[in-house]
Amino acid sequence: MPGLLTHLGRRALLHNRARVDRFKLASRAHVRARLLADARIAEAVREHAATAHVSERDAWRTVDGYVQEIVPFFNVVAYYQIGYRISGWLLNLFYKVSVDFAEPRARERLPRDAVIVYVMNHRSNADYVLVSYALAGQVAISYAVGEWARAFPLEHVFKAFGSYFIRRRYREPLYHAVLERYVQLITREGVTQGIFVEGGLTRDGKLRPPKIGLLDYVLGIGRDPAYASRLHVVPVAVNYDRVLEDRSLLRELEAKEGGRRPPRLVQAWEVGRYVGANVVRLVTRQWKRYGRAAVVVGAPVPLGPWFREQSDLFALEKPERLARVQALCDELLGRVGALIPVTPVPLVCAAIQSFDGEFVARDRLLERIDEMRGVLRELNAGVVRQDRTAEEIFERAYRMLRMRKVIARTGTGYLVLPRGRPLVSYYANSVAHLLGPFSGAVRLRDALPSMIGLQSSSGAASGSSLG
Repeated sequence: MPGLLTHLGRRALLHNRARVDRFKLASRAHVRARLLADARIAEAVREHAATAHVSERDAWRTVDGYVQEIVPFFNVVAYYQIGYRISGWLLNLFYKVSVDFAEPRARERLPRDAVIVYVMNHRSNADYVLVSYALAGQVAISYAVGEWARAFPLEHVFKAFGSYFIRRRYREPLYHAVLERYVQLITREGVTQGIFVEGGLTRDGKLRPPKIGLLDYVLGIGRDPAYASRLHVVPVAVNYDRVLEDRSLLRELEAKEGGRRPPRLVQAWEVGRYVGANVVRLVTRQWKRYGRAAVVVGAPVPLGPWFREQSDLFALEKPERLARVQALCDELLGRVGALIPVTPVPLVCAAIQSFDGEFVARDRLLERIDEMRGVLRELNAGVVRQDRTAEEIFERAYRMLRMRKVIARTGTGYLVLPRGRPLVSYYANSVAHLLGPFSGAVRLRDALPSMIGLQSSSGAASGSSLG
């Protein structure tokens, strides 16, 4: 059996022509041994034992538990023979996937020993699958995954795909010492990582302020100039015509602003109804995809020059050092934001959002879509299917928005339905920062988190907490 698995793994790598970092294939026992022998972790153990008033033996047991929790067990067969095929089938079932490269051959110009970190925005939990699928022909990415995936069987699936788990908002210094040293270990060993620099899903569609934690850990290897010169960051931007969790994310936003979330039984009923309705559509061959899921991969950014500009970085007090790291994160997120692909639904929603009223005349709406496309062309923003006319783009988006009861045709134009306004705002926000003179109008009309009627249960497709 081991021989068969090895053979299947080699076949998968040859077929996909992908690069798998050698250290990803190291056993968990080897990684555990490296971490347990780490001098900085030993120092953190002594400090933890003193402050928590426990024995060092107990502190080491805690460290061992953290290591078991964090460290994955990458499996080539699981990633390429199973995961890649299933993810491709699912993605193409739900979406028409498009992948664009700002500089298609940029990766080939990188040094052979380059350490690459992909930095991306975070719109959906499907991002993990979408970006991995988009880049599977180049590299297998290791992600940092939050606690939401620590449930059977997701935990084993993500670990088999090389992802490591992190506890968000967990402040214990010993845990962060183990996590930091693990991240720095795999970075020094050349493991390609993917970091969602916002630190979590956007709830309102806008880019969130960047979080510096993981990237700061990665930058820590720059204490050695040989590693500083090898680090490269690749900005990646994703966008969708339909985010599967959009209504759930809007509900979370409303709850954060003091609103009430529906009971769990109601949410479970909505999810079950949504799944059942879509199963019926599949069986009766009435299934329609959710539009575009788009990925844009930017040009690699070498961090060597940045480290040289920050010659005293690691001699600074921590607050000042983190301020410089924050400035770098802000710049990287700006690069990601500039790459956000403009798919039909966000573009049409931005056009609708730029008008004052709930009713928009068709002629004025098409004119506004064309004006926005002109601005996007001038700013070199990536409009998916730029060759389509404004009318063709609108018709593609309208099918989706009508199905979800977001807008409805009435007379010579279209009316935004009460339950639709939050979704119009949500999708418009994903591209508003790219719209130049129209950005202000889109932001001004932003009604979030106005959730009028969002918790109504009418409509199978539109009422689901997944939909």
